[in-house]
Amino acid sequence: MSTSLLRLEGIVKHFWCIQALQGISLSITPHSLYGLIGPNGAGKTTLFNIITGFYQADLGEMFLAGTPLPSRIAPHEFNRRGIARTFQNIRLFPQMSVLDNVLVGRFRHRGSSILDSVLRTRRFREDEQRQRGVARDLLQLMGLEGRERNVAATLAYGEQRRLEIARALATEPQLLALDEPAAGMNGRETEELGQRLQSLQKNGLTLMVVEHDLPWVLRLCDRIAVLDFGHLVVDDVPAVVQRHPQVIAAYLGGED
Repeated sequence: MSTSLLRLEGIVKHFWCIQALQGISLSITPHSLYGLIGPNGAGKTTLFNIITGFYQADLGEMFLAGTPLPSRIAPHEFNRRGIARTFQNIRLFPQMSVLDNVLVGRFRHRGSSILDSVLRTRRFREDEQRQRGVARDLLQLMGLEGRERNVAATLAYGEQRRLEIARALATEPQLLALDEPAAGMNGRETEELGQRLQSLQKNGLTLMVVEHDLPWVLRLCDRIAVLDFGHLVVDDVPAVVQRHPQVIAAYLGGED
């Protein structure tokens, strides 16, 4: 039985003559909160997009819960297999209600057919009630209770971030991958978000966070991988990562 939820072996990615990733191997254990950090140009976004199906690796293998994960499939197939993501730039349906944004994520979990929805059958009505209940629970989990009927575009910035996470959770992922979830947030919003992510982890979810905010990631994550110029510098617990000389050099320009 595999001890990893997600395992990467020798991931390589080129963009023309630029080698963005140079043989990255790492492992994310179940129910962990895993950080992926590095300076600009380190390869974080490239690796994140490979893990979530938006890029294809040139070489290497990925395994999800011990099963090979083909790289040459569409992003929605990665989601179907259990990897959900958010985006650095918020991608909501701005003119839809908060509740309807989350219901979009419930599409493949519906128990009624298109014909049921057209005919408004009893199965459709019961299914719709069930899905709305799930969506409301997720909104409450992300601190958005009472906002169900609001238009998504009217939410505050931090609330929109949390709504995008609620929509990703609606797909029932094994791994939730967050692309700079604290970007643009103030200190209070960032700390609140961290508490909610840790709560999700305690409830059994596995999370991966790509971030520039090193202090926040050090406080938040169980384990952290650091990339620099396409290489994996270190993959260890926060106490080791923050003392690593290459990490210090990458972020501060030198050991001093």
